[in-house]
Amino acid sequence: MKTVKHTLALGLCAALLGFGTVSCNEELLEPQPKASINSADAFNTPSRVLLQVNNMYDYVKAGNFLGGRYQVYGDIRANDFINRTSNLVTGAAVWQHTITESSQNDVINLWGAGYAAINQINVFLAGMEENAPKFAATPFAADFATTTATYYKAEARFLRALCYYSLLQYYARPYTDGNGSKPGLPLRLKAEKDLNNNNLARSTVAQVYEQILTDLNFAEQNLPLTQSSASLNVTRAHRNTAIALKTRVYLSMARYEDVTKEADKIVSAAAPFRAATGVAHELNPSIVSVFTSPQETTESILAFPFTAQDQPGTQNQLAYYYLPSNQGGNGEYNLSTAAGSILAEPRFTATDARRVNFVTTVSNVSYLRKYTAGSTASSPYTDKAPVMRYSEVLLNLAEALARTNGAADARALALLNAVRTRSNPSTTTPNPAAYTASSFSSTFSIIDAILLERRIEFLGEGLRNNDIMRLLLPFPAKSTVSAVQPSATLYIWPIPSTEIATNQAMTRN
Repeated sequence: MKTVKHTLALGLCAALLGFGTVSCNEELLEPQPKASINSADAFNTPSRVLLQVNNMYDYVKAGNFLGGRYQVYGDIRANDFINRTSNLVTGAAVWQHTITESSQNDVINLWGAGYAAINQINVFLAGMEENAPKFAATPFAADFATTTATYYKAEARFLRALCYYSLLQYYARPYTDGNGSKPGLPLRLKAEKDLNNNNLARSTVAQVYEQILTDLNFAEQNLPLTQSSASLNVTRAHRNTAIALKTRVYLSMARYEDVTKEADKIVSAAAPFRAATGVAHELNPSIVSVFTSPQETTESILAFPFTAQDQPGTQNQLAYYYLPSNQGGNGEYNLSTAAGSILAEPRFTATDARRVNFVTTVSNVSYLRKYTAGSTASSPYTDKAPVMRYSEVLLNLAEALARTNGAADARALALLNAVRTRSNPSTTTPNPAAYTASSFSSTFSIIDAILLERRIEFLGEGLRNNDIMRLLLPFPAKSTVSAVQPSATLYIWPIPSTEIATNQAMTRN
């Protein structure tokens, strides 16, 4: 999907001021760049409405948000990566746990990009309502108002839910700390076109999650079963995308029976696990193929695309962070081999395909090679930014079943083994890499194995932060950096100084 940015609504600057990204002047309040469409005309034709849809995705996949930085921050907060450059632009303060409310490159920029995306989505939704009468007449198809417009609104609400969920994982206490009673985020659900609503108090964590689930339920009920191509099934939302994200959301809320209820919609009762309706999601036989261009197997549920002409932006690219300099990256982070790191874990065996293919060693230093479109490639830095894969849904379900039914749950074991043995195949039966019922003496032991499998499977995809926080675990010590306990102030990020300065109803973390 090639996304196109263009003007959609007046007054976007006013909203962004509250998010700390720009300062306002009269021209920015009524921008009319040559490549833009005036907001009054933005819904006049089907192609223009589709441009608005693409524009929403473009905001969400911004390099400072879900186009790269979000995924990087989710891994480097923990102990599997070592910072090599001490570059504050590329997350050194995040890695060191020394960020402040005025940290521009991470605290301020991630918040600003997230809320800019949310506002663009709200502006789109408002525009769809305001222009609804146009959709019943030429040049729109007869079913545009009843079908296509509903699909688009469902995509918008899916993206809004994704944005709010993502921001919660950094700027608010986990749901499991107080059952969602702690301060969450300002819940902006209206299109911001002026300064009137700048002062907005924080909703509780529970209230934000409630809105996330409301949006996802709407999305599930109204998204198409599939998009129009294999590529769009990966890069735009469809019904199973919403269901999959709900399994992640409910897992973060420790609502394990709801995780199971949602996952059962797209995971068969027994192996081989597959979605029976909608996009036929399943594990790809090869984990390497999942990350080989164009990264569009049915395992990928959602990933944001880039091209040589539409890159994530300077120092946002995943390959830039993780690849060593002689393989096209900048070697910002290498993989740790210290005790407690994933490479020091004996269950992450030397023959595991994820280790063989995604770990490269240069001068005795290990690096992640999951993203390979570096500057030496013909199309540099065009790896898709992963958001969710089917293997996560399987492990979400495995954990929920284990926590609900204990170590003896046969389906939880089968789901765990499906992910593990995919990367550890064997010609012998039983597969020596597979766990058996006798492998686990307690519920704790099978959950420990599931959490370990998540670390291995999603290394470099940004999920480690979410797992640590939802379980109220400490961020482990690494190198010269001490552990961060769940009770510590820096366990969550500070609210940006820009938001505090412009939103008088805002409170600090």
